[in-house]
Amino acid sequence: MMAAYAASAGGHQVMLLERNEKLGKKVYITGKGRCNVTNAGDTIEFFDSVISNPKFLYSSIYGFDTHAVMDFFEQNGCPLKVERGNRVFPVSDHSSDIIRCLEKVLIKNHVVIRKNMMVKKILLDVFGHACGVEADDRILADAVILATGGVSYPVTGSDGNMHHVLEKMGHNVMTLRPGLVPLEVEGDVCRRLQGLSLKNVSLMVSSEGKIFYEGFGEMLFTHFGMSGPLVLSAASYMNAKHYGKKCTARIDLKPSLSKEQLDKRLLREFEQAKNKQFKNALGGLLPSKMIPLMPELAGISPEKPVNELKREERQRFLEVLKGMELTVTGTRGFEEAIITIGGINTKEVDPSTMESKIIPGLYLAGEMLDVDALTGGYNLQIAWATGYLAGMSV
Repeated sequence: MMAAYAASAGGHQVMLLERNEKLGKKVYITGKGRCNVTNAGDTIEFFDSVISNPKFLYSSIYGFDTHAVMDFFEQNGCPLKVERGNRVFPVSDHSSDIIRCLEKVLIKNHVVIRKNMMVKKILLDVFGHACGVEADDRILADAVILATGGVSYPVTGSDGNMHHVLEKMGHNVMTLRPGLVPLEVEGDVCRRLQGLSLKNVSLMVSSEGKIFYEGFGEMLFTHFGMSGPLVLSAASYMNAKHYGKKCTARIDLKPSLSKEQLDKRLLREFEQAKNKQFKNALGGLLPSKMIPLMPELAGISPEKPVNELKREERQRFLEVLKGMELTVTGTRGFEEAIITIGGINTKEVDPSTMESKIIPGLYLAGEMLDVDALTGGYNLQIAWATGYLAGMSV
């Protein structure tokens, strides 16, 4: 939609082909239906939040940055608001308003919209230039922009079909993997804590002894492992850089306290509860759902009187609070992934125009490309910016 708008704004006659019965199915479900349009942080922060190939995005992001995106929607009748973490949403909290805004602009610019159109093939002229597509019929054009997404949320129509088409035409597709997706964890610890949400905790994930992700925020235990904003970001780094490897996750339940400060707090708590059993002295330290589990992880009998606790036992308990360790075996699949990692090799696309270096006249945008970022509006910003640049470049 953004690519079609930009191309029409440049004076071109544009036809938008949509395989679904309506526009914006993927946009509709983003941000839990509220649509986290972009992130209002500065551009340097933006690139720090891109996991794969941030340098490829320099031209597109600087050409149509977060403020330009916000101006676009507000000037076209969709007021926005900025929330925690610089996340930008429509004031209405309805993603349908973002879609309506784009549709209105497309109609105003005389873009022809054809729905229920499944593109099967890219047409080439005798010189190997893209000259149209084959869908229900053959449609000829001076240029073709592909913005068909990745393979996450396949119910929205993103099934990776165009990746296969481009592969047959000479493009390399970097392995497609789920991104921003829950983690699966070994053992029964997470299952026992299922439904428990933790706020203000730190998560550190490592592979072969090397830390590749550290974050602070919210997470959730599930029957299969972990989810929540912290975990989704960790999963993207894991699948982008350490795909197929077992990893170690460490949760710091008390990140605001150093080990020395936490030890002093434990001494105070235990002094006040010295005549109680260990399990009955933890109410001020832990959510109730964790109380049966944590003594077990520290190797301490929950029935042990607090006044009989040895220093070494207290230290073991402290270590568990500051570094609850879990073995991550992998991630959930594309059905639960917010984005797709991998896609068309960015070395085969001109970053200043989004034109394919393999097929002249063909432009690529959004999640089709091997670019991805953390949660927080960054991935939609990539979509708007690359779509806009492709449309302006045709």
